[in-house]
Amino acid sequence: MEKLIKDFNAYREKMNEKILGSDNLVLKRLFNLDTNTYMEGALSARVKEMIGLSASMVLRCDDCVKYHLQKCHELGVSKEEIFEVFAISNIVGGTIVIPHLRRAVEFWEALETTK
Repeated sequence: MEKLIKDFNAYREKMNEKILGSDNLVLKRLFNLDTNTYMEGALSARVKEMIGLSASMVLRCDDCVKYHLQKCHELGVSKEEIFEVFAISNIVGGTIVIPHLRRAVEFWEALETTK
């Protein structure tokens, strides 16, 4: 299970370096905007990550789901909270989200074993 997390993080880091290394101003600004969006504000970073997770599930972006699950785990979101986010996401997105739910549960279980 830990390999799943390591592989995801290694690939993400490698590709982000290549993307940011292109020195494209628009892409750099987009990455910065994304980073700043999830910082503490009127909503806590925890809540923002849960919102990001739900939106990512509805949009069916597995990489985004993994990223937000990992951030939620780092911020102390409980399994019960995660499964409520999963439930909301599936109600909003419909049954087409179920395959992404399966992969999300697998990734969450991997994260839980790395405590």
